[in-house]
Amino acid sequence: MNPRIAVSLLLLVMGSIRFTLTQPLPVNFVIDTSRDTLSISPFIYGTNSQSQDRDANITARRIGGNRLTGYNWENNASNMGMDYNQSNANDNYLTWVAGITQESVPGIVLTTFHDTSRAMGCYSLITLPAAGYVSRDKNGPVSQAETSPSPRFRQVRMSKGAPFDLQPDTSDANVYVDEEVNLLVSRYGSAASASGVRAYAADNEPALWPSTHPRIHPAQTTCAEVISKNVALAKSVKAVDPAAELFGGVFYGFNEQYNMQQAPDWSSYSGYGRYVNAFLANLRDSSAAAGKRLLDVLDLHWYPDLDSSIALNENVDSLHALLRMQVPRSLWDSSYVEPGWIGKWFSPVSLIPNMKTSIARYYPGTRLAITEYNYGGSTHISGGVAVADVLGIFGKHGVYFASHWGAVQGYVKSAFQVFRNYDGHRATFGDISVYSSTSDKSNSSIYASRRSSDPSKMDLIVINKNFTRTIAGSFTLLGPRQYESGQTFAFDATSPTVTPRSGITSITGNQYGYSIPPLSVFHIVLSTSAVSAEEELGTPIHFRLEQNYPNPFNPSTIVSYQLPAASNVRLTVYDLLGREVALLANGRKAPGSYRVQFDGSGLASGVYLCRLQADTFVQTRLMAFVK
Repeated sequence: MNPRIAVSLLLLVMGSIRFTLTQPLPVNFVIDTSRDTLSISPFIYGTNSQSQDRDANITARRIGGNRLTGYNWENNASNMGMDYNQSNANDNYLTWVAGITQESVPGIVLTTFHDTSRAMGCYSLITLPAAGYVSRDKNGPVSQAETSPSPRFRQVRMSKGAPFDLQPDTSDANVYVDEEVNLLVSRYGSAASASGVRAYAADNEPALWPSTHPRIHPAQTTCAEVISKNVALAKSVKAVDPAAELFGGVFYGFNEQYNMQQAPDWSSYSGYGRYVNAFLANLRDSSAAAGKRLLDVLDLHWYPDLDSSIALNENVDSLHALLRMQVPRSLWDSSYVEPGWIGKWFSPVSLIPNMKTSIARYYPGTRLAITEYNYGGSTHISGGVAVADVLGIFGKHGVYFASHWGAVQGYVKSAFQVFRNYDGHRATFGDISVYSSTSDKSNSSIYASRRSSDPSKMDLIVINKNFTRTIAGSFTLLGPRQYESGQTFAFDATSPTVTPRSGITSITGNQYGYSIPPLSVFHIVLSTSAVSAEEELGTPIHFRLEQNYPNPFNPSTIVSYQLPAASNVRLTVYDLLGREVALLANGRKAPGSYRVQFDGSGLASGVYLCRLQADTFVQTRLMAFVK
């Protein structure tokens, strides 16, 4: 560990326990149901690879990582690259690890994966190859002399340009991405169907291809190459399944986002400030030229990159534990200075808000995914605290998809369960984020939600990150609804098992006090009996104009809005000169949620304004139409 970091962290630890071993820590928590809310994506509670994680009640699964870069769907061979013994071996690992015996059946690694996702009701994200070559055989180590192109590999072609075969020719020199997608569509239907594969990702961590797969892609990856390969792969997938979502970038970390690992052609893109901006802008322009969206989701990986590593390990001494529980703040907190090289030179990291700013400027409507993350410490309470904090952050800050890398076990499983299975009967955190704040971001976190299926409940996740002090929590509930009582469930340093705790029996004037023990994560379920008939029927409690989807669109898109009360509604679309180009709704509307289809056929490509006026409420959203 860097001595400077060690001393700083030690001072933090000592400052938190000096003379206060038993003194409660007062913290004020505020929850306001009247503040602007957003839907929590159901796909942030995901995992990687073939794991089933049923006790964690996960919602999404990704098959990806280094192994998928060299995966040949035609015979299920893959390439080890520099993982494990650094032999760059071609082998049958992907069928072996999944317990598949029919390893010569085309695509069986992917179909086995998706069959499990379907059985669990999970979203499937499947990685497709883009680095250039995949394994031809399963014959073991690949020497430097056998670097691609060689008889040990087959070239990846995005489009076949000929009829597809479900039993492909394994003797030719190529594999075809669109034919791989066709196999899945033929078996499961389109992504628009209940059984289809929802999404595909453009390979994995392209800046690292020369180091992870030197036999497949020995040359340094360029900025232009990543853009062109993402565009070509997206076009090939959308040609087979227009409803599929495309995850692009799949950047391993900060350096790849910043300058594509100092790519040789970085100077040609440096005018954008960061490579992620250039990537978004070029995918936007390519989408406009193609007349279809070629990037639905910006895909990032995020491992804490510190002088003292905490990801993917079980360092659980007090200094590592403290760092592990604090560093999730880099995902959102502009006041937090991460104690590593990224924090030193690029603070504030504030990853999610910064990425959303880039998206809004360079490719509006793109969603955000973090498809690999790991904070270590699965055997220690600090690991559970960190992952619970991260899951709360993903929901509160509008991440679309997230998948934990590594086994969901020990305290990491506890973190998932406290959101997704806190009572042992699959009860879950709500699906509508509610504003919440804490007076002490260093020692605590809070996340709040409502349930669209049960308006009488509100869920809180409350975290105590302090090693020794109980939080004396003072909770203030703002908004129209009066809560009466609460159930509590938690895990803590004594055990990773989520168990019921003392309930909340007295809430006076929407205020109550509750103690949160040191190093613990609580799920508090607040209840009220004062729910109106309208709310029971699912009537919204806020006026809201949702962002249209898809966006950009061609030729049509869906515009959704919510009315908590009967209102005179006018929903219009304007061009940037202020001219009205469409009237989507006009007249008196009852309370409820509404969806309107807008067809842009006949309009010029460009940005348009969608405006909702409901009595005195007005909200506007930008929409991009591309031909």
